[in-house]
Amino acid sequence: MNSWNRRTVTLLAGLAVVAGAGACDSGSSPTTSTTPTASGTGTIKIGVSTDEPGVSLKEGNTYSGFDIKTAEYVAGKLGLTPQWVPIAQADRVSALQSGEVEMVVATFSITDERKKQVDFAGPYFVAHQDLLIRLNDQTITRPERLDGKILCSVTGTTSAAYVQSHYDKAKITLREVPSFSECVRNLANGDVDAVTTDDLILAGFAATPEYKGILKVLGFGFTDETYGIGIKKGNTDLVTKVNGALKEYISSGAWKQALEETVAPSGYKIPNPPTVG
Repeated sequence: MNSWNRRTVTLLAGLAVVAGAGACDSGSSPTTSTTPTASGTGTIKIGVSTDEPGVSLKEGNTYSGFDIKTAEYVAGKLGLTPQWVPIAQADRVSALQSGEVEMVVATFSITDERKKQVDFAGPYFVAHQDLLIRLNDQTITRPERLDGKILCSVTGTTSAAYVQSHYDKAKITLREVPSFSECVRNLANGDVDAVTTDDLILAGFAATPEYKGILKVLGFGFTDETYGIGIKKGNTDLVTKVNGALKEYISSGAWKQALEETVAPSGYKIPNPPTVG
């Protein structure tokens, strides 16, 4: 995640047809009429997040959210069935490099540093880094008002990297934890003063029954977070195929429908789609 003055799926295949391993789940959200179905028995391992309401959430054996729908669409266009592999934000690059997964669809921002390590298809969405605060907090009205506050973010994210490079650590304490849900829980409990990550993710948490009326998104986006589908470095054939699927995902109306079904109910305003490739 970029600068106070600037406003930041999914998959498919290295055409590797892999059988499911015990660490992978195949349960997913109900598909829509716009979701293509796999044409055979082949599967593809896709790394996803599990604790982002409206974006990528695991409940029992079921996965739901915009990233999940994106990955399902892309996989369907490749004729494959997605096999979900839960991965932490900090492990997205290493999971691709090691071959644990063939693609990563997990609010994975495209950055120059990451492009040295993995390839990306997309982008398929542009979000903006923002702040989540308690509803009754009148002291944080913009990012510059964070002096003396405890700010929570997730290890291995561009949000955390941005804070580390732009904040005065003598004035703002950055607390990094493994998951977004832990950050948000700490905020609601009063253990931290704000949470920072992409507005799409924050809006999903603020809209859940647990936090509705308790937390709010500040609405002061200050970076562009360009989401791409991570693919192992050098697999240009897969990048080309996934880009083709993403272009059709957007042009067919399925992209907008996926957002309307997942994050729009929270009040999040759906932006214009990005240009793929």
